Amino acid sequence: MGLLTNRVERNEIKPGDHIYTYRAVFAYSHHGIFVGGSKVVHFRPERYLDSSIETSSDLYDPISPQSTCPTFPDCGFRQPNSGVVLSCLDCFLRNGSLYCFEYGVAPSVFLAKVRGGTCTTAVSDSPETVIHRAMYLLQNGFGNYDIFQNNCEDFALYCKTGLLIIDKQGVGRSGQASSVIGAPLAALLSSPLKLLMPSPVGVATVTAGMYCMSRYATDIGVRSDVIKVAVEDLAVNLGWARRHDEAAEENEASNRQLVTL
Repeated sequence: MGLLTNRVERNEIKPGDHIYTYRAVFAYSHHGIFVGGSKVVHFRPERYLDSSIETSSDLYDPISPQSTCPTFPDCGFRQPNSGVVLSCLDCFLRNGSLYCFEYGVAPSVFLAKVRGGTCTTAVSDSPETVIHRAMYLLQNGFGNYDIFQNNCEDFALYCKTGLLIIDKQGVGRSGQASSVIGAPLAALLSSPLKLLMPSPVGVATVTAGMYCMSRYATDIGVRSDVIKVAVEDLAVNLGWARRHDEAAEENEASNRQLVTL
């Protein structure tokens, strides 16, 4: 891996690595945790997992129920009502190239990576801990998918670091989502400078600087609104357990009404 690309070969990745691949001609990337044995645990929108409709965003990355993996019988395994999926490496990549997400990078390296969703200044936990989190979430889910606050990159970042953002109103852990928001924001904030800077190069430089700093400010390695949460306590911290109990109570009440009728 280098400054310009994080591309790796299959024999270079190790269990516990955070890997990703690009979709739709590098328009976006899809992330997961390599758990060994050519298997990847990753997170996708639950509502699209039972659909054969292809869409243009990872953010909506479905598995067609009509297609089966010829290599691994358990490829595509997931629990009911969960978007966390176990796939083989071939199905995860879909003929795309393989990239490895970097952890513990220096701020200068982070800022030099123009594209978000490739690295973080946060330090990864041990491979054993990372795999434990991924397999636990495969069995218990990772909540509802959200493009900006709870996507595939957020899932992989949590598995690697155990860090959870306290402020639910802001951007999530995903560097990819931060880039989507940061680029137009930087362009908007730098637009008044056109009146002061006659040179387009100067305006472009300032805009690029604002964009990079906005990405850096939202990186989980430097944010102050993150806490370390054990995977067993994740549902309680995010309120998933409470919503599950409320849904169960509503179902029980509905059943009682039907019996009464």
